[in-house]
Amino acid sequence: MTDTTPTLDLGPQTAVLARLAEGVTDEQLADPTPCPEYAVRNLLGHLVGLTVAFRDAGRKDLGVTTDTSPDSALPDIGPGWREELPKVLAELAEAWRDPAAWTGMTRAGGVDLPGEIAGLVATDELVIHGWDLARATGQAYTPDPAALRTCHDFLAASVDDPDRGQIFGPVVPVEADAPLLDRAVALSGRDPGWKPRS
Repeated sequence: MTDTTPTLDLGPQTAVLARLAEGVTDEQLADPTPCPEYAVRNLLGHLVGLTVAFRDAGRKDLGVTTDTSPDSALPDIGPGWREELPKVLAELAEAWRDPAAWTGMTRAGGVDLPGEIAGLVATDELVIHGWDLARATGQAYTPDPAALRTCHDFLAASVDDPDRGQIFGPVVPVEADAPLLDRAVALSGRDPGWKPRS
C-alpha cells in the first residue's frame, strides 16, 4: 500500500445507501431508473450483489460471489432484500476498514485487480448507484463528502482510459462550476438532470 492509498471509511456512504433503500416503497419497485435496463427492483438486486461481491473482495474471500460478472443475468431482489441489503452494506464497510483490504490483489465481477482499485470501484458503485436510487424514488440524496470526492476523482482519472467504454457511458457535458455530485454523475455517463417519467 502506498502513502497515497485512499483507505476511505465506506461506513458513512453505506449508511446513506441503507437509508435510501429503506425509503423505497413496494409500489416503486417497477419504476424506471437512470440505468435504462434496470427497474428499481433490478437496481436494488444489483446493489445486493455488488455489495456482497465487494465485501468478499475486501475480505479476500474469493469464490462465486467475486467471480460472477454483473452482466451475467438481470439482477433482481429476493423476498428478504429489506433485511439483507443493510446487513451486507454494514459488512462491506467493516471489511474495507481493514487496511489489508486495500493491499495486494483481489477480484470482483470476475476481474482480478489491486485491492486499492477495488476499493475505489466499490466507492464509485456506492455513490453513483445511490444517486440512481434516490432519483428513481424521488428521495433527497446527500452522499458522504469523502466518498463523493473519491468517486469523482476516480471517474475523472478514467476519462482517457481506452477501456472506459466497457464500464461507463460517454461523459455528459456539464458546467465547470456544477455541483461536485453532478460532475461525478456526468463522468459516469449519466445525465444529472434525469427524472423519472411523469
